[in-house]
Amino acid sequence: MLCCSCTASEEALARGTEPPDPRYRALDYSLTLLPEDARSAFLRAYEPDKERFYALLEEAEAESRAAGDFLMLVDKNNALAENYEPADLVSLNDYPLARNRADLRLRKAIMPALLEMDASARSLGLRLVYSSTYRSYAYQRDVYDRWVRQLGQAEADRVSARPGHSQHQLGTAIDFGSIDNSFADTAAGRWLYENAWLYGFSLSYPRGYEAISGYDWESWHYRYIGRAGALLEREYFSGLQQHFLLVLDAYRRQMAAPTP
Repeated sequence: MLCCSCTASEEALARGTEPPDPRYRALDYSLTLLPEDARSAFLRAYEPDKERFYALLEEAEAESRAAGDFLMLVDKNNALAENYEPADLVSLNDYPLARNRADLRLRKAIMPALLEMDASARSLGLRLVYSSTYRSYAYQRDVYDRWVRQLGQAEADRVSARPGHSQHQLGTAIDFGSIDNSFADTAAGRWLYENAWLYGFSLSYPRGYEAISGYDWESWHYRYIGRAGALLEREYFSGLQQHFLLVLDAYRRQMAAPTP
């Protein structure tokens, strides 16, 4: 069993046996980045069937690799390069989607899942309105600077990402509807909150978790993390995208590091 005070590898060595699967060592380290309560919740879900976790993880990673990696950790501490732009951006004007603007683009790789989600909402008489999608580094700089002028830098940092630190630059994040928290009380907002994960979309900045996500509640902001990724987030990370991607990023680094 993974524990907080020692790694599975250290336990095995103490017993005079060979170190276990390198995945265990990588996960041991990665879980230390979580608060104790989140780590305990993870282990309760993980211990009964470890291989289910690794199977879902490989499925999520395989989809991400095939699309050029859409599971990158982008937050206040991890930035994209100024010149980062996905190669497969497509215009939403070419799809039967309700749009607030004519200049919206997303990655082509996520469009099948998005269209399926949109069609499911429409079948129930709901209308998903797409209000903001891909943003370049320069565009996000303008957005952030506008918030700083309006609110001051400290408050702006609660509601807007600095350039390079915005998920929108990935081309897999969407702002729906009114882009304010009145969206949460709409039929579309309630439906997305309950069902977006079924299509691989995750609420990035949930209510009451600013200390974890780094940003105030944004009921309208969803990011595509894939169906397997959404299952991992839901089953092992209490539905918190930031915890899932933080652990995944650390796990990737550990798996890529030379074995000591």
